[in-house]
Amino acid sequence: MPVVAVLGAQWGDEGKGRVVDLLATKAKMVIRAAGGSNAGHTVINHLGTFKLHLTPAGIFDANVVNIIGAGTVIDPAVLMKELQALREANVSLDQLYISDRAHVVMPYHVSLDALEEKDRGANEIGTTKRGIGPAYVDKASRMGIRMGDLLHEETLLSRLTSVLEYKGRVLNKMYGAQPSASLHDMYLQYLEFGRQLEAHIVPIHTMVQDALRRDIPILIEGNQGALLDVDYGTFPYVTSTATGSAGACQGAGIPPMRLNGVVGIYKAYTTRVGGGPFPTELTDELGEYIRQAGHEFGTTTGRPRRVGWFDAVAARYAAEINGISSIALTKLDVLDDVETLKICTGYRWNDTELDSFPSSISVLSQVEPIYEEYPGWKTNTSHARTLDELPEAAQRYVRRLSQLVGVRLGMISVGPSREQMVSLQEIF
Repeated sequence: MPVVAVLGAQWGDEGKGRVVDLLATKAKMVIRAAGGSNAGHTVINHLGTFKLHLTPAGIFDANVVNIIGAGTVIDPAVLMKELQALREANVSLDQLYISDRAHVVMPYHVSLDALEEKDRGANEIGTTKRGIGPAYVDKASRMGIRMGDLLHEETLLSRLTSVLEYKGRVLNKMYGAQPSASLHDMYLQYLEFGRQLEAHIVPIHTMVQDALRRDIPILIEGNQGALLDVDYGTFPYVTSTATGSAGACQGAGIPPMRLNGVVGIYKAYTTRVGGGPFPTELTDELGEYIRQAGHEFGTTTGRPRRVGWFDAVAARYAAEINGISSIALTKLDVLDDVETLKICTGYRWNDTELDSFPSSISVLSQVEPIYEEYPGWKTNTSHARTLDELPEAAQRYVRRLSQLVGVRLGMISVGPSREQMVSLQEIF
């Protein structure tokens, strides 16, 4: 499989960085397709523990080309801080490239994000307030500034002059606020960002096409999760991009017909950050236990994640709309000490059983999950490296998840480190 996309198949935070870090050892190119610094990956490998927000998780292998694709939005200040931390850990950045077509998150985007979220009041979405949504709004309205613009003084000044004038009116008239910096200061600051990142900002199209022609293994790193997709997620409690396999191809600059496989990452349970419906949510002591045992706190914000049972209805929906061909199941070990496990196999709404994922958040907020119960295994699974080494109850549980989702298991994570993985299928 020369081209494989890795996608979060729930509401994000499924462990994409951990899986990409592992699969990148067999790839020659890793492309971060979309999203911004609101998406964080925690990667644990032989070099240490790293919290990545923009850098592709293949960066730890000096032989892998890493690309931040055109579908991303980049806060240069966040990226510079991240790259400095990698340098200090002696991670080479020689193979890191940034698409000149990627859009820039500007200070006024961050201001607008916070003000808009505050203005929503009780209807707040739960954004990270990092300017991601407003940056994508400007991209769609053809008002954005791209990374390539930072390399050209006249282009940047012209774009920034007109945009900042407009944003100043919006901030002042709608919120009584002002831009956080003057045109002069912002212009000089972003020129400096361009100077510091100049060696990495390139037209990536020819690089990607050359890799496709040579059939080298390419890994596309998706962002967020399938249920946060702007079209197919729990709108409006979604992110601002297409988070599925089609969006991954678009953001990476790879034709969908060249995609050979889609790895869907699912936790052995479900989590969600921010607002929105969550049918299987656990708000009791067991939910808190799983949260603590799984270290379920946001990589980017530190916010505690909401925790619930595995939702096979939502999981199957994500698999169907994204053509998921292999499941990477993470954090099975978190459930090692849970007495009884539940899997949601359907929804009950107004005396009607639903076996498909509804588009209405009003309906989804009212459904009652239909559960199957399974005994826990009460055994440490962290040393398992084959399916047969898992306790019988754990094998029964993961096989049932696979059956309900309708996709075969490819790998099962039983711990945070790279080697704590049960591999059942060769991805590349």
